[in-house]
Amino acid sequence: MGSSRSEQTAAACLPQPRRVCLIRLSALGDVTHLLPIVHTLRQVWPETAVTWVIGRREYRLASLLPDIDFRVLDKNAGWRGYRNLRRDLLGDSFDLLLLMQVSMRAHLASLCVRAQRRLGYDTVRARDLHGLFVNERIPHRDREHVLDAQFGFLEHLGIHERHMDWTLPIPAADRCWAERQLPGAHPTLLISPASSVALRNWPAGHYAAVAAHAQRSHGMRVVLCGGPSAAERALADAIKAAMPGRTLIDLVGRDTLPRLLALFERATVLLGPDSGPAHMAAITDTPVIGLYGVSNPARCGPYKSIDWCVDGYTPACEQILGCPASALPWGTRIESHDAMRMVPVAAVCEQLDRLIAAQTPEPARHTRSA
Repeated sequence: MGSSRSEQTAAACLPQPRRVCLIRLSALGDVTHLLPIVHTLRQVWPETAVTWVIGRREYRLASLLPDIDFRVLDKNAGWRGYRNLRRDLLGDSFDLLLLMQVSMRAHLASLCVRAQRRLGYDTVRARDLHGLFVNERIPHRDREHVLDAQFGFLEHLGIHERHMDWTLPIPAADRCWAERQLPGAHPTLLISPASSVALRNWPAGHYAAVAAHAQRSHGMRVVLCGGPSAAERALADAIKAAMPGRTLIDLVGRDTLPRLLALFERATVLLGPDSGPAHMAAITDTPVIGLYGVSNPARCGPYKSIDWCVDGYTPACEQILGCPASALPWGTRIESHDAMRMVPVAAVCEQLDRLIAAQTPEPARHTRSA
């Protein structure tokens, strides 16, 4: 289905709006993708007040961003969460709403926002009755990264510059905590092994093999990080059990989101699957070796580290779905536990070797004077 003529018409001469509301509730990775959008808006429209409707967990990260009016939806509170959001926005009106999420939760949240213009996705990428909640659409563009898709909102508004800035200020207390856990400037492999989607998790023995390679070949200290859930604890314990006699620093369940950013600052590289931390690492310019089998790294890989990802998705499409990735609809996920096994340990170790070599300065050449 192609886009309509109205979807292709951009408001190139839009005057600077007084108030703009963004809706992006979740998840951590997608919220991280919105940071360059917000920084660009603030550069191009410095007098515009920006309100961001966001999920409660994601707010714990995005709240580090100054000068943004956050309105939090508690997604676990059911209808009470929407009533609270409506009450919080009562009396507010906006020149422009950017509905940047196609989920029923986001759509219901948009009903709490009074806005003259309600901009959403094109008919191809829309779902969950998205068109009922907007009165204007961005043009359709196929096979682009999710961050580039979000910039399509700004381009429709006549904003064609991009400020690729993920900056978030990290509190000093969290930096001090990270320094106590990881003192000195030692080469560090930080492993965030768990995704909230179990299908995206790599086997514990595979992580253990890469960790042993990092210690043996590069003298790296290896650190496990993650949240307090039982599943994350179990995966971390399984990785440790697969490495008898080797030392790991286990911080699983001890890092808040700001603490995790501070750990990124002290890491040489982050290793992990398609998950929030893989995208959050962009905030500190920490390179990421992303492990992708279920989803396509070209669409949703860590934006600054696409070239460091190890692609198991392409062979998984061939072997599990029986057709090349190029023949599948953009955004197809492989709902199979075998997909992540298409990410080979050897390829990950080779990628780590290349990354370490790229970060190692060449020795100075001394020339003998005549």
